[in-house]
Formats: sequence, structure tokens, C-alpha cells
Amino acid sequence: MNDFPDAPGYARRTILKGAVAGGLLGLGLGSFPFPAYADADAKDWPGDAFKQKGEDNALKALYGKTAQASDKISLDAPEIAENGAVVPIAVTSTLPKVTAIAILVLENPNTLAAAYKIPEGTMAAVSNRLKMAKTSKVVAVVESDGKLYSASKEVKVTVGGCGG
Repeated sequence: MNDFPDAPGYARRTILKGAVAGGLLGLGLGSFPFPAYADADAKDWPGDAFKQKGEDNALKALYGKTAQASDKISLDAPEIAENGAVVPIAVTSTLPKVTAIAILVLENPNTLAAAYKIPEGTMAAVSNRLKMAKTSKVVAVVESDGKLYSASKEVKVTVGGCGG
């Protein structure tokens, strides 16, 4: 008599788990301290900023200041997004000494959609696919030499991506 109600499924899962674990160990990935990296980054995570509603509140929680418009920021976003679940957004900047880039979607339930730290000497460019609940102004914010600069664009959404 079999002790497992789904013996063939149990055996298959056990073999797959063993194969994945063996593959990771074979690649040397089993010895990396992944939890240590996650713990180190968690203390810097701007969780409060991601919960804010409104541009000013999100920027104050993330940076503690407001932004001024700049023509040295390029915000590449579609004029019409047919599916709000996957809206491609790209931000680049020619401003000097860029240390951070954030993307805000003003009509989303939570305004801050993405926040990046830019290491020194790195090209100031990020891209992402965002969820947009409905037609909204998208704002790219760049921190350069301790000041905030922004650029914005209206994106029309035909099918909402946040459950709409």
C-alpha cells in the first residue's frame, strides 16, 4: 500500500526539486548569501514613499524636496497605451552627477511607480514596464548634484492595468 495519496506527483516534484537544487549547486549559486544582500538593501528601501498619494507627497517622502522642470530629461512613453498592465517607459538624462531617477504615475493608487539609485560614473538611463490604472500624467524625476529635476508626459490608457 502507498503512503502518499499522489505518489506519481510526489515523486515528480521531488525529482524536480532535486534537479533544480543540484543545478544551482553545480553553478556555484548555492553558496551565495542571497539573504544577506536582501537584508542590506531592505534598510534603504523607501517603503513609505511607495505608499504616498500625490506627486508632492511621494517626492517629499523619497527625497525631502520638490522638483523643477528640465529639458535635459528625456521621458520616452507612448502617447496611447493599449494595455495599462505593460506600459513601456524609459528615462534618460544629460544632467551631470545624476544619483537617482524616479518614475511617478499621478493617477495610480500609489503615485511612485519606480525608484532607482544611479551609481557614480553610470549613464543616467533606466527603463521599465509599468502598470497604469488609467490615463495619467507620467513624471520622471532625476536627482542631479543634490537638486531634483523633472519631465512629464500624458499617457492615454485604453485598458487599465491595475484591475480596471
